[in-house]
Parts: sequence; C-alpha cells; structure tokens
Amino acid sequence: MVKFDKFTLDNGLTVIVHHDRNTPMVAMNIIYKVGSRDEDPEKTGFAHLFEHLMFGGSVNIPKYDEPLQKAGGENNAFTNNDFTNYYMTIPKNNIETAFWLESDRMLSLAFTERSLEVQRQVVIEEFKQNYLNQPYGDVYLLLKPLAYHQHPYRWNTIGKDVGHIEHATMEDVKSFYKKYYNPNNAIMTIAGDVSTRQVRQLADKWFGDIPSGEDVVREYPLEPEQLKAREEVVERYVPQNAIYLAWHMHPRQDAGFYPADLISDILSNGNSSRLHQNLVKGKKLFSEISAFVTGDLDKGLFILTGKIRNGLDRDSAEDAINEELEQLKTSPVSDDEMEKIKNKVEANLIFSRMSVLNKAMHLGYYELLADAGLWNREADMYGDVTKEMIMSSAANLFQSNRTNTLFYKALRS
Repeated sequence: MVKFDKFTLDNGLTVIVHHDRNTPMVAMNIIYKVGSRDEDPEKTGFAHLFEHLMFGGSVNIPKYDEPLQKAGGENNAFTNNDFTNYYMTIPKNNIETAFWLESDRMLSLAFTERSLEVQRQVVIEEFKQNYLNQPYGDVYLLLKPLAYHQHPYRWNTIGKDVGHIEHATMEDVKSFYKKYYNPNNAIMTIAGDVSTRQVRQLADKWFGDIPSGEDVVREYPLEPEQLKAREEVVERYVPQNAIYLAWHMHPRQDAGFYPADLISDILSNGNSSRLHQNLVKGKKLFSEISAFVTGDLDKGLFILTGKIRNGLDRDSAEDAINEELEQLKTSPVSDDEMEKIKNKVEANLIFSRMSVLNKAMHLGYYELLADAGLWNREADMYGDVTKEMIMSSAANLFQSNRTNTLFYKALRS
C-alpha cells in the first residue's frame, strides 16, 4: 500500500504528499486538467502547444531548464486527451527550486512573440514528421474521426489540422492559459524524503498567493450510440497492408473498464498471448498484431491493430481476428490463462511503485480519476473480474455493427 497525505490550499490547488526515505531524490508532478478534449474544434492542438510553451520561460525565470539543471534536476511533460502532465526529479536538498520554478510559470508565463513562434515551429515540424511523413503516421488522424462524430476525442492530441497551430494568435494562447492553468485546475504531488509539514510550508509560500481561476465547466458533447459499422480504406506507400479496428468502451473510472482491459491482455500481452500464438506464430497471417485500450476519462476505445503479411488477403486476416473475438464471447477463459493475466497486472502495479517519480505520477493520476487511494485498490478491481465478466464484456464490445475499420492498402513504388 502506498501511503499519502492530501490537503488543498485556499486557492484550490490539490496537494498530495508521499514520504519515501529510501531515495535522495524528490519527485514533483503537476497535472493540469486540460487536454485535447477541452479545445475549440476550430483551434485544436492547443493543449499540446502549451506543453511546449510552458518550457519557454516565465516572467521571473527566462530559461526554465537552466536553474533546474544547476540544481541537479531533470524534467519532462506529456499531453493526452484529458490532461497535461509536468514532472521533474530533483535532489531533496534543492526541493525549493522545484516549487519556485513551477509556481512562477503557473502564476505568470512569459508570453512573447518569439517564444510563440519558436514553439509553433517545433509543433508544426512534429506534426509533419511524426504524423504526415511516417508510414501509418496518420492512423489516429483517420481512425479517431471515424469512431467519434460528436465528442472531442474525434481529433488527435497533436490537432486535427496543422493549420490550427499555424494560425494560433497571441490572444488565443493567452486566453487558453488564463482559463486552464490555474491552481484550482491542478493537482500537485510530491514524493520523496519529505514531510507533509515541509511540503505544506513550501506550497503555502510559493503557490498560496496565486489567484484561483474561474471554475472550468466541462460539458462535452455526448457521442451517439453507434448502430452501424464504419469503414475507411486508404492507399499509402507503406510496407504492408494494415488493419485497425476500434470499438467504443467504458470510461476509465467505470467498473466495465477492468474486464475490457484484461481482454486486451488475453489477446496480446506477450508472446504467449492468443493473437501472437494463433495469428502470428500459428497461421502466419500477421507479422505483428496487438490489442489495447485507450483508457480515456470519457468513453474510450478498444483498439486492435495488425500488419498483414505480404501476399495474404485482407478477408482471411479479418476472418481470423473475428474467430478469436468470437471465442472470447462463447468460451470461458481457462483458469491458467486467467491467473496468468492477473499475475501480470499485479506485477505491473508492484513495479510501478518502485520509482519515486512513478509514485508521484500515479498518485496524481488516480486523484484525477477519483481519489489517489484508488491506486491501492486497483489490484482488487482486476482480481474481482470473473470469467463470466470477460465473456459478457467481449459480447458487449465486439459487435459487428459497432466496429470501426481503417484499412491501409499498401501501394508499390
């Protein structure tokens, strides 16, 4: 069990503290509750752009990385559909440097035309290099709007059109910052050889005077129930034909998430999994195949992807996938297979508690979901899943009229 304390500043900042005396390093993790789902459909990619802008310097700290590196620290960040996460590790003797750095950019990020232009070009280059000029790079630019027609998950975190970032104005950027980058829209976690009293004093000193922002009203358009299969076929200069299948599934906080997540492990977690053994190694229909869940806060996707071996036809490959899915619907998982996948989940949960940074990140994430204490109950949530629940979840998930299919037809140069 990971123990922690939690308190909230008057301005709404949630603070979580985990004491770990086994490391000389302290981890600070800050989650801002803003992701791509919070963007204007005509101004997408802003959450990701801000991930870059936040390293461009604040009013009192022109170069964010410089004082952190001098203090022996490291940092990074990531953005997804639902939130933006900033994290760092630093020697415990220099912990106040972390509070100084993060509070300054929460209070007053330095907005300059030069900084905006530099980061704009970085994001545009990333968009082109990773999503437009890579084989299969545009998969989620195609699959997400195929699966979602109303909900803002219909565009990717990078944005749905590079033009949205190209035409971002300073007014747009400042407005986004003012709305979302506030203490009452953030969760800060500190993990390491620190006391709750010490963290509270530092939090009050560096974050206590930062004003709250207005409460964010989250009213995302509901995705209508899918009643008809959807398909898109694209021709690309890619190494081989590829198929991507997606089905809508329960939100991350819902009890129905757990059997669906275990199904993804049954299908493709490791070389002993069903898809690898039967379709890659056995029938040799695919060179690689995988299944995973997106784990979004709103209704996410169960995705199955496969690269079809050259010379083999799509129908045979797709029929073989459907046979595997049908097996999950109609036949109980064996006791040995059930035990194996649950043991893997438990091992992953234990491993995630070894690093002080992982502990800071996970406690913040579970607080975002519902409560940081949920992390301590995750093993039980997976452990309570029965074979009957697996069959029921598979039957509910893998309905032919609710399938979204993206097929890459390989062109020969």
